[in-house]
Amino acid sequence: MFGPLVIKAVKSKGDKTGSWRIKVKPKYLQKDCIACKMCVLICPEHCVEGKEKNTYICDYDYCKGCGLCALVCPKADILMEEEGTKGKTK
Repeated sequence: MFGPLVIKAVKSKGDKTGSWRIKVKPKYLQKDCIACKMCVLICPEHCVEGKEKNTYICDYDYCKGCGLCALVCPKADILMEEEGTKGKTK
């Protein structure tokens, strides 16, 4: 009767964030990463990629700045920084 209620998040070329991110973005420090992949699993936009320790990156074209990746990181290796800053973290 109804379609599936759970679907996998995927990127869409038409759904780029553009200039309306929440003014913060994740900064992956890549120092204490244990490759747990929690950031990959929790991202609602599926914009975190990586396979091994210290290789995780975020595709800022699709990141909405929600901060869930930083929240679930067990090593606090992801910080949220203000958009447009270089080196400063929030």
